[in-house]
Formats: sequence, structure tokens, C-alpha cells
Amino acid sequence: MQGLSAAEHDRLREYVTLFLHAKQVSGAHGLTVTDEMHVLIAAQACILILNLDLDYYEGWVEIIVYPGEFVRDYEYVDEDGVAHHARESVSGESWLGGPVILSWEDVEAAGIGAGYNVVIHEFAHKLDMLNGDANGFPPLHPDMSRQEWSEVFSRAYADFCTRVDADEAVPVDSYAAENPAEFFAVMTEAFFETPLAVQTHYSAVYNQLTLFYRQDPVQRWSES
Repeated sequence: MQGLSAAEHDRLREYVTLFLHAKQVSGAHGLTVTDEMHVLIAAQACILILNLDLDYYEGWVEIIVYPGEFVRDYEYVDEDGVAHHARESVSGESWLGGPVILSWEDVEAAGIGAGYNVVIHEFAHKLDMLNGDANGFPPLHPDMSRQEWSEVFSRAYADFCTRVDADEAVPVDSYAAENPAEFFAVMTEAFFETPLAVQTHYSAVYNQLTLFYRQDPVQRWSES
């Protein structure tokens, strides 16, 4: 939020108020969610839609906050068609049409470096899910090109995966190589937390994100 203008601060405050009126934030495993925690989560969620609209977060109401990482149970089918059941510890999760689940320990870790922000990450998934399962292709504005988005992100994702496979240094969390949906979410984290890194290494992706979010964090930071 560094470099927000007075008008942007006012709009963010308004969005946070309306967001908290519309959403139910509850603690799990005995966690008490304080007013400050409500505001911190809402502010980070609303920074994504600062120049969009609160309607982007319609269709679901619940945010669940755990004290720390929580265990996710899921099933998947391998390349041979065999179904497996797995359990893993995660810091956040977004469900299609359902809640956003967060680890408070990880929420507090935002802004300490490396572009990490679990709230921005999970709410980026929510935007991605506006047209179905998360796949790294959120619904674009009418003045944006679907072909250009697809080409830019496909090219950048392939390059990123090649770098990760080669154990090269990468400018954002290597988890972005997991799949295109995670690439979009991690790039969104970095776009707001360490925007210069995205602009420097993946300028075409940065340009697409400025068009989608209708924000330019590098310019905002340079003018602050």
C-alpha cells in the first residue's frame, strides 16, 4: 500500500468497510479474530480490486483463519489413472464458490521480503475462479486481448519452469512453477509486494497485470 494517494486511501477504506460488512471472518482451532485482524485481512484482499469493484468478490461469504498452517485432505489421479488420497500442510486455500482459508501466522508474514503475501495469493485465486476452476486465466476486461494474455503467460510460465528445473535463481517464489493457476497467484503477490522484480524479469507479464488490476505499483512506488 506504499504510495497510495489520498483518494486511493479513501477508496480502500470504503471497500474494507463494505467487504467486512459482506463477509464473515471466523477463527478456527480456538483462534480469536480481533478487529485489527479483520481489517488487516480485508485491506490486503481489497488492494487487488482497488480500481475494480467489490462485485469481484461476490458469490461467497466466509473467511476461515487458523492460528498457523492447517492440513488439507485431497484426492488426485496419477498418470496411470490410479486415485490417491493425500494430506499436506498449507498456509492458505481458496474454494470455488466457497471460503477462503488462511493461516494467521502466514498473514502476519506479509511484507517481510521475497514478495510473500498469502492473502493476496488466495484472493488472486478467487479472481481466477470467476470463470470456473483456477487456471491462470481470469475474466479479462473488454479492452484486453485474450490471445495476448494467453501468449504472454504461457511463454513466461514455460521460461519460469525451465529456470526452476535447472535450479537457477528466480525472481519470485518457485511455487509458481506448480501450475498456471499458481503462477498467476504468485505473480500477483509479487506484483503488489515486489513489483520491480516482476517488471524487470517478466515485463510482459507485468504489463498484463497492470491492465488487469488497473494499477501500476512500480510507478506508484517511484512517486511516493
